[in-house]
Amino acid sequence: MRWLAVVLGVLVAGIAVPAQAANILDNPGFETGTLSGWSCSGGSVVSTPVRTGGHALNGAVTSSDYAQCSQTVSVQPNTAYTLSAWVRGSYVYLGVAGGVSTWTPAAPSYTQLSLSFTTGASQTSAQIYVHGWYGQSAYQADDFTLDGPGGVPGAPSAPGTPTVTSSTTSSIELSWPASTGTVTGYRVYEGASVVQTVTGTTATVSGLATCSSHSYSVAAYNSAGESAKSAAVAARTAGCTSAGLAKHALIGYLHASFANGSGYVRMADVPDQWDIVNLAFGEPTSVTSGDIRFNRCPVSECPNVESDAEFAAAIKVKQAAGKKVLISIGGANGQVQLTTAAARDAFVSSVSAIIDRYGLDGLDIDFEGHSLYLNVGDTDFRNPTTPVIVNLISALKTLKARYGANFVLSMAPETFFVQVGYQFYGGSSGGDNRTGSYLPVIHALRDALTVLHVQDYNSGPVMGLDNQYHTMGGADFHIAMTDMVKAGFPVANTGQTFPGLRDDQIGFGLPAAVSAGNGYTAPAAVHDALDCLVKGQNCGGYSLRGGTSPGFRGLMTWSINWDKYYNWEFQNSHAPYLDALP
Repeated sequence: MRWLAVVLGVLVAGIAVPAQAANILDNPGFETGTLSGWSCSGGSVVSTPVRTGGHALNGAVTSSDYAQCSQTVSVQPNTAYTLSAWVRGSYVYLGVAGGVSTWTPAAPSYTQLSLSFTTGASQTSAQIYVHGWYGQSAYQADDFTLDGPGGVPGAPSAPGTPTVTSSTTSSIELSWPASTGTVTGYRVYEGASVVQTVTGTTATVSGLATCSSHSYSVAAYNSAGESAKSAAVAARTAGCTSAGLAKHALIGYLHASFANGSGYVRMADVPDQWDIVNLAFGEPTSVTSGDIRFNRCPVSECPNVESDAEFAAAIKVKQAAGKKVLISIGGANGQVQLTTAAARDAFVSSVSAIIDRYGLDGLDIDFEGHSLYLNVGDTDFRNPTTPVIVNLISALKTLKARYGANFVLSMAPETFFVQVGYQFYGGSSGGDNRTGSYLPVIHALRDALTVLHVQDYNSGPVMGLDNQYHTMGGADFHIAMTDMVKAGFPVANTGQTFPGLRDDQIGFGLPAAVSAGNGYTAPAAVHDALDCLVKGQNCGGYSLRGGTSPGFRGLMTWSINWDKYYNWEFQNSHAPYLDALP
């Protein structure tokens, strides 16, 4: 409904006051003839078909882009708003990021979509959006209306994104670009809580725990009110215990339970250049049992397989040389769904047995396929409710506590489960319920996580923080995908932002050769990507949102076996590069 033109601008008994009817969107009918005020992927302004006036939005949907256009506006807290738009096409969606949405499956002529929402108690901005759906025809949209008052008149603009300038074991120092307008001071937020109030553009948050992770945003204020918050920055205090890893590690999977056409490589024959060896794979006795078994490759498939005693002895030799050997759980065929507490407990018990049997240094989680997913309505990655997510987090925390600070924990998700969460989140997007489903696991374990090496292969195009799609096989893909992990990103349609990881927790994964997986990248292009990520050089026009990563942990490959099959190209190209980094 539309509200009367004049209403009381106060709160009564804590109830949201209806907003004054006024369209606060910029360029709502695209009558400027441009996309001014809007941020669009695959959008353009057309002169036909329009509903009113001379222009409308056209969303050029493709198989990899659903052509979203969005606009962020300043709003007032605890206030009711009504959003509407006229749309034309198949599967057209209208919504508010992190809130409600509506859609039409088919609108051959212009049809009005509308919805109402109420801002939160401290909310000062809202992002509204419209988009189509993959593989459908183009859609059109016209005559948007967002009824309600804009942000507090006279309040300053939002500050720029803060950066971490230094940290100690108990404090973190921040600085940020100043707001425009009259500014009395700045409030530093951790979540919804104010942790520091200052008059300048720097702050030191103290009294923090050693080796603890935090996320901060900043808002400016004056006598008129408070600005919208800045984007958040991830930070961590110093004093973390080192697991004895190489600063820039070469990481590889070893086919310990199968040959896979590339041949079996004995543990004793793995070259010394490999700093972390992930034994592939531990797999469950059934999808939901949680009971993980690690079976050595049979002689019938691997004629040169060593004995169990020789295998264990070779692991000890690697460890004596400073290498880490982990058991990797999952893989393409090892679906693991911890749907119950019993499965969680079986997972902890059985994984511990494998680690203890061979004296391993830790655990790698390589859950693929349908192992992780989000139930409908599970929209806050910080507080997940889906059992397979909650139980995995609990199991990993138990294992970390059991083995102590030097326990190595790594994860190897596909981009679909991490970076695609920027556009779609499984519990809220109405699409595939697996999108972004690693995010709550990564976030919950961020203080225990040693290295995250996302698989930059076997991936479709993925939208980066520049709102452009990036494709496999070149430096650009690795730069954009890794920058998302470092900088953090808003999680689609949830209103929450995933904080980035420390650079020493970040790597990325590659196929060792063309036969090992889609997305093979030539060594020179990999080095260009690393030059950009570590040194800020050879970025190819991409601007790093998360800054450089001098502590970048390393490169992962599938697999050591395939690298041997192709005469050690991966090892011989990348080990010297990593060793030469400061």
